[in-house]
Amino acid sequence: MYQLDLTRVPEKRIYPLGDKFGGVSPDGRKIGFTNYYMTLNGKPFFGISGEMHFSRVAPDQWEDAVVKMRCGGVNILSTYVFWNVHEEEEGIFRFDGCRDLNAFLSICEKHGMMVILRVGPFAHGEMRNGGLPDWLYGKPYEVRENDPGFLAAVRSFFRAIHSQADGHYFHQGGCVVGTQIENEYQHSCAPWEMTVGVSGEWITSGHSGLEYMLRLKEIMLEEGIRTPFYTATAWGGAVTPSEEALPLWGGYSYQPWLFYSRPGVHPPTPEYIYRDNHNSAVTKEYNFEPSYDPETRPYACCEMMGGMMCSYKYRFRLDMRAVDALANIKLGSGCSLLGYYMYKGGTNPTGLRTPYLNEGQIPKRSYDYQAAIGEYGQIRESYGRLRAIHRFCGLFPGFLEETKAVLPEHLKSLQPGDPDPLRFSVRVKDGGGFLFVNNFQDHADMRDRHGDEVLLRLPQGDIVFRFDIAAGENAILPFGIRLGGATLDWATAQPLARLGDTWFFLAPDGMRPVYCIGGKITEAAPGKAFTADALTVMTLSRRDSLGFWVYGDTAWLCDRPLLWDGEQLKAEIESGSADVLRWSDEEKRFVPHARIDTGRQPTPVAFRAVGTGRYAVDLRPDMLRGHKQVLLRVLYEGDIGSAFVGGQMISDNFCNGDIWDIRLDSCADALEKEPLVLYLTPKKENVTVDTSSMAGLREQADITEGRLLSAELVAVDDYPVNTIAFYNP
Repeated sequence: MYQLDLTRVPEKRIYPLGDKFGGVSPDGRKIGFTNYYMTLNGKPFFGISGEMHFSRVAPDQWEDAVVKMRCGGVNILSTYVFWNVHEEEEGIFRFDGCRDLNAFLSICEKHGMMVILRVGPFAHGEMRNGGLPDWLYGKPYEVRENDPGFLAAVRSFFRAIHSQADGHYFHQGGCVVGTQIENEYQHSCAPWEMTVGVSGEWITSGHSGLEYMLRLKEIMLEEGIRTPFYTATAWGGAVTPSEEALPLWGGYSYQPWLFYSRPGVHPPTPEYIYRDNHNSAVTKEYNFEPSYDPETRPYACCEMMGGMMCSYKYRFRLDMRAVDALANIKLGSGCSLLGYYMYKGGTNPTGLRTPYLNEGQIPKRSYDYQAAIGEYGQIRESYGRLRAIHRFCGLFPGFLEETKAVLPEHLKSLQPGDPDPLRFSVRVKDGGGFLFVNNFQDHADMRDRHGDEVLLRLPQGDIVFRFDIAAGENAILPFGIRLGGATLDWATAQPLARLGDTWFFLAPDGMRPVYCIGGKITEAAPGKAFTADALTVMTLSRRDSLGFWVYGDTAWLCDRPLLWDGEQLKAEIESGSADVLRWSDEEKRFVPHARIDTGRQPTPVAFRAVGTGRYAVDLRPDMLRGHKQVLLRVLYEGDIGSAFVGGQMISDNFCNGDIWDIRLDSCADALEKEPLVLYLTPKKENVTVDTSSMAGLREQADITEGRLLSAELVAVDDYPVNTIAFYNP
């Protein structure tokens, strides 16, 4: 049995951070921060930030992406404004097409999405030169320093951003609530891509310290970029002006940068062990060494791993359970604002002078990132798993934010690869709170756990949790919580949603849902509701929770994306049929509401070899039109896959054994004239270069040819649920 003494948890000292961390809109809405959490209109607000780069998403997909983020529980959208995307040629600014920041912000406002602009000037984000334009390389000054020449160029860039954002700031009634100052200053840099393969020169990480960061903020304000708060990345010893900007944290458990120069075996990371990250007595933890007293600022994140890209030397298929397990860890470590990088993947734009604007270690076009929402809007398992956590974060406003994290001593010496000790923490206030449990570890095997016991010593008496949990799972278990007019003493199930007097819970895999309400114990079964103290409690399995949606006063079950765009409820379906079920208060169960039958299946397409590793795919134009979008779903063997239309690359992929999706409906006109060409480069081993004759260089290697295994067209459409024929119960 594990024990945790919660009888003498010190009270938090909570106070507002002042005018530098807040603002007011024309209609009187207020945004602010205390030293523990964000506030909205003076009340605690749990921020959920998701990264999406508008310039990496086609404009016709912007609204769909924002709607999906909102439906996933994201209430703040974070986006880089890459300098080289907008000023590839000095003095010539582009805000057309996917670069149209003004138009993108209008869509965010339409859907009530708050926005943080990450304006750099250095961004990284796997962008060429970390987002710095090539022309800076030849200037008579050093970038990322307090040099007047560089700061003048930055000022011009910030002025151009303001010309797009003006009218969209929070104080103007708009959506832009925050601005990031620089990125990982004096911690991280990126290659000067024009030197890669020759001298391999890197951009400076900076030497001008706090003065540089403060000067950037001054320039932002002088050029009109005025937002309620400003942020700065704080990990890795980055310079953080915590008196002027909110320090933000993160964490990644899949780290391709370890293998930029060499292949290797990824070690287990310490990311899945709870840490005490909001405690003035603990000023140094793994990946958390703040330059300020931890309790004087909220523990807030902007770059928790929401997915991860493959680099050339590190190919993997992301375990989707890694994403919500990390969110659980951050919550259990005291986090009061979750932030994911990336939440929505995308496609790198092309330039006019430099076709490919990405960093050389990753694909030239694809930035799918295996994110919760994929490159073309694909919904992944991590989306549903995160949505469950986001719903939990909003269930107990004003309580969760003020709970204090308490951790067991054994975590301090726990090694990442050790599966035996239980990983848990507690957040508690006034004798109530939540037990956080994690049984996931990256790059190491965990075991199914049986019969674990955690004894919590509370002022009102002891509580003992007894539970099993499957390998790879995580859980948030409540105790001493008010559910309307009743008290939930404890439960081995995770709170999910509330509709009036009906409460929905999630049973993590391997865990039996048991509830103690008002002293009465009830062993529940997923899929069956029970009543206790005038409450209705419905437990969902982990699998069903992935298709659980709540809009307004109605809950739904559907295993396809069920999206509310502010006007209609729609199901996004690729093929086959989908059942939509609606919660019935009268029957205390989910009842059939509608069946949607698309009447179609994925369509296999013919392809022909036109060279070694090259294939042509002939497509009829009618196959690509009349749908929300059409994807070519490819499975192949090889090293790198590249797709071309008219000689222009539209997509590429580092082979990791997973499917490769390519959007084709946007290329329908071009595909009327020429076929799609897929080039699959071979895998090479034992590579040498023959230099035995002058200028007769010749590569020699053991080669496994690239091979196309299958290709099929998948049409994606939205179906308005309330216009579909109802079931006859």
